[in-house]
Amino acid sequence: MASTTTVPVIALTGFLGAGKTTLLNHVLRRPDARIGLVINDFGAINVDAGLVTGQIDEPASITGGCICCLPDDGGLDEALARLADPKLRLDVIIVEASGVAEPAALARIIRFSGVDNVRPGGVVDVIDAVNHFDTVDRDGMPPARYAAASLVIVNKLDAVPDGERSELLDRITERVHERNPGVTVIGTSGGRIDPALLYDIADDAPDGQLSLRDLLVESDDHGHDHCGHDHHVHADAVTVAGTGCVDANAVFDLLENPPPSVYRMKGTIAVQYPNTVRRYLVNLVGSAVHIAPAPAGSTQTQLVAIGAELDTDAVAAALRTALAAVAGPASSTAVKRLQRYKRLSI
Repeated sequence: MASTTTVPVIALTGFLGAGKTTLLNHVLRRPDARIGLVINDFGAINVDAGLVTGQIDEPASITGGCICCLPDDGGLDEALARLADPKLRLDVIIVEASGVAEPAALARIIRFSGVDNVRPGGVVDVIDAVNHFDTVDRDGMPPARYAAASLVIVNKLDAVPDGERSELLDRITERVHERNPGVTVIGTSGGRIDPALLYDIADDAPDGQLSLRDLLVESDDHGHDHCGHDHHVHADAVTVAGTGCVDANAVFDLLENPPPSVYRMKGTIAVQYPNTVRRYLVNLVGSAVHIAPAPAGSTQTQLVAIGAELDTDAVAAALRTALAAVAGPASSTAVKRLQRYKRLSI
């Protein structure tokens, strides 16, 4: 079941042949989430039939060309509205864009879709490590698509000679950071990233039920490249609980400037007003902050930071500082920041 009242919509982008479909197939191997999928038929997608069964809830298809080039939203609003129906209880919606789609345009379409019950879940841009500088990044200035990404996946590192991988990944990261200084850049092969980096998943399958991973025929490389190197990116998660009401300014300072390598953050906070206490759900994806009222009956104060190769002690310390209990009502500055983020989250 989805953990919030809104469903995150992830834009999965990447130039032709970068490995979007491979990454999507890998994500679908994780059975512990209900996934809605929007497929842009302009770019052929070959999702393994065995993975689709029981994994994609209410798939939708958009035809007629690249999403960002169609009139208005080209049918995306209709697809999102259908998938965001609370009865479906989806955890995430993934929009797999064609290879010619512009990430910034797709991000704007999702951000301003006007569909209830959805929120932007980030732009995941997949890069072909082998051909990137011959196809996408060929000019003096870094391409504009870097600026739209909230997570960059440098894929196909197994096809790069061992001695050149680190240097290539550093070179791509530097170029990306020229346009987008705070974005997380992760290297992998075969699209193998932990789905927990992208969206919330359950820790275990229901008791007595085999997971889809147990039922699938394992790949010939068992999660490693053919040279024996592990290129599966695992997510780290740091959880800190708080007591009492927090300084909303401290929380927003953390969300606006998260610790290094933190890609996602989520949680519930309590804020004291003159005559009442209000609780809010907070979500951070990349640099995008989303604030919404917490469900009725919510009593938890907690933040969870998610990323790859985190300095867990430093991250935990930052979360504890943000969640430190304070006395008295929120300052006018904190209230204004709350209101601004709530408006932007509508």
